[in-house]
Amino acid sequence: MKKRIQYTDGPIGDFKIVKNFLPAPDKLVFKRKSIKVTMALDVESVAFFKKIAERNHVPYQTMIRNLINTYVARYQVNRI
Repeated sequence: MKKRIQYTDGPIGDFKIVKNFLPAPDKLVFKRKSIKVTMALDVESVAFFKKIAERNHVPYQTMIRNLINTYVARYQVNRI
């Protein structure tokens, strides 16, 4: 902000009060059931996810989990 805001004591103008439309904080947390697994991945694959995760400031494990979840959602066509 290069330009300084000039505040006045004048009238605000027309305004409308809106109903609170945001969900409660506990409704914003999407905790899913999970299970811990151990798997061996290629060094290059893990390096790729770590590099992208660092660039986006997210854990690389979360990126891998989201990739697997997206894959399952895409290809799980009532086959189970």
